[in-house]
Amino acid sequence: MTPPSRLPAPRRRNAPLARKRRLSVDVVIPLYNEAQVFEQTYRALRLVIDPLSDQFTVWCIDDGSTDETSDLLRRLGAGDRRIRTIRLTRNFGHQAALTAGLAAAQGDVVITMDGDGQHPPELIPQLLSLVQHGYDVVQAQRVDAVQEGALKKWTSGGFYQFLNLISGTRVLAGAADYRALSRPAVDSLNSMPEFHRFLRGMVSWMGYPGAVITYTEPKRTAGRSKYSLGKMVRLAMDAIFSFSLAPLYIGLSFGAVLLCLAVVEMAYVLSFWVTGRNSGLAPGWSSLMFVVLIVGGMLMVLVGFVGVYVGYIFQEVKRRPVFLARQDTTKK
Repeated sequence: MTPPSRLPAPRRRNAPLARKRRLSVDVVIPLYNEAQVFEQTYRALRLVIDPLSDQFTVWCIDDGSTDETSDLLRRLGAGDRRIRTIRLTRNFGHQAALTAGLAAAQGDVVITMDGDGQHPPELIPQLLSLVQHGYDVVQAQRVDAVQEGALKKWTSGGFYQFLNLISGTRVLAGAADYRALSRPAVDSLNSMPEFHRFLRGMVSWMGYPGAVITYTEPKRTAGRSKYSLGKMVRLAMDAIFSFSLAPLYIGLSFGAVLLCLAVVEMAYVLSFWVTGRNSGLAPGWSSLMFVVLIVGGMLMVLVGFVGVYVGYIFQEVKRRPVFLARQDTTKK
């Protein structure tokens, strides 16, 4: 296991959490059609948490699964009273499912992780130890993912570099949603009601003292990733448009460049008239159409950016819930 890295000084707490004591720990696991692999993940999780003295509750969020995930959770829950299941009415998405679990969790520490087996439970003792030492956010950062191709690594790294460049919020590349949060951090996160949720950015934006530990992602044992290209694009859009106004400034910058070019073109044409060489001016149909198309295209791009922000505002002001639960087995 890789030792902790990039550890700033933790914030001192007056509460006894900073001292070694028995914690109540909630583990939040979003699931979407993971019947093939979650039982193995659950067994690996039990091997880690059973020897620990802390009190664990495992929140399994069934995000509208259409396979046998619900039946598996019912069977596992019958044999382990620590399992709590929340079933959403439909597939609201990974971030919404995590939000449902965070809203339900009541422990001193909340750990979020995926149920596909690629977030190794063996890190949990180290996550808890760092929280007990005063860190409100302990982020697990993936390195050398075994299943990522060159294209995905390049696009993922480029996206995080771009996001960090245009926003004031720094998000680590490879830092997915495997992390431990203290109770104050969870309460702060739950107080943020936005509809379009990019939890990695929201956690970083809060600014709580944090630590980062690295791990090598194990190979997925069954099934396939539920993050399709479309879902990754939507998540990237939520990140960019929720944390930055850069698209608007980019559009304005292109508009300013085109305005400067128009002024240069006007000065060039006027020079022919001033020097009496206006007879040398060729009919300007092609150049005129070229300029009109460029200006029109840039206006459409800028209007599109504005439209996206207006759409986000429209979805926010409706105040619809991020998720709806069909069945909540929070009490046993």
